Amino acid sequence: MGTFEKYLTLWVVLCIIVGIGLGNLLGDSINLLSDWNISTVNIPVAILVWLMIFPIMVQIDFSSIKNFSKNLKGLGLTIFINWFIKPFTMAFFAWIFFYNFYASFISPENAEQYLAGAILLGAAPCTAMVFVWSYLTKGDANYTLVQVSVNDLILLVAFIPIVGGLFSLFGIEVVNAGQELGIPYKALATSVIVFVVIPLIAGYITNRLIIKSKGINWFEKKFLRNLKPISIIALLTTLILLFAFQGAKIIEQPFDILLITIPLTIQTYFIFFVTWFIGRYIKLKHNICAPAAMIGASNFFELAVAVAIMLFGLNSGAALATVVGVLIEVPVMLSLVALANKWKYS
Repeated sequence: MGTFEKYLTLWVVLCIIVGIGLGNLLGDSINLLSDWNISTVNIPVAILVWLMIFPIMVQIDFSSIKNFSKNLKGLGLTIFINWFIKPFTMAFFAWIFFYNFYASFISPENAEQYLAGAILLGAAPCTAMVFVWSYLTKGDANYTLVQVSVNDLILLVAFIPIVGGLFSLFGIEVVNAGQELGIPYKALATSVIVFVVIPLIAGYITNRLIIKSKGINWFEKKFLRNLKPISIIALLTTLILLFAFQGAKIIEQPFDILLITIPLTIQTYFIFFVTWFIGRYIKLKHNICAPAAMIGASNFFELAVAVAIMLFGLNSGAALATVVGVLIEVPVMLSLVALANKWKYS
């Protein structure tokens, strides 16, 4: 990890270049992988994310989860940021840029679509990848599991009112006639099962079997140490794959993608800093503060993309904005991982 973190920027840039290059080199052939889906979950990406998440899940101590009440301040901070701050700052930054700073560069129709996509991203806090960010910042795995579980429950009741309210506030109309704002529960359930339930069960079984047969010392000193490179390789491969899937679109619409990237990136750093410094102010430990900041900064982009396609269509500006959210997720969050590790405290 020391070498990886030291040259973090280089690895990210190389992966982006390789991904875009592969996407354009393979052309339509890449669709064989990008279209290999169950519900809205892409199977190759799911496998890679599973490989990233498994090292975290295998360390979760279920006997200690019952003590989550000791970290109520951290959980409260997560809920406050994700549901009372993040959706509205995302909408604000998107509105400022798309309707004001970019007024000379994009049409009002595109501005509305891009804003809609940003709102969908802002109202969907991260479910899967936050386990990776928590792991890389040495966060508390048990606390992260509780975080994700609580956010998934809140999402079921808060997503529609928040998105619907912001759409109404900015006068955004659903393009696909007859479609009503809603949560694609099948897509949501599939994502939770694939990215949380399956690796959680596999991790628990592996944990019990290895400790029973080899002992806790071998598990921590040998097994986990050998598992870490797999997680890092999977993370970098995911980055290459995501950019390969969108390689042609990046070449075709580089200017619009750049315009969308700026407010989404600003929002991500803003939420991280707000959460981080509030966490420090209320004296959260690093292993609680770091995952709290990470889950606030990252997004449940699978859900956002699915809803954008349902409401506005596959080739809509709203769908493009959510896809840009996917593209910036890994490199931006990796930079925040490096920052959190640099600022590590007791």
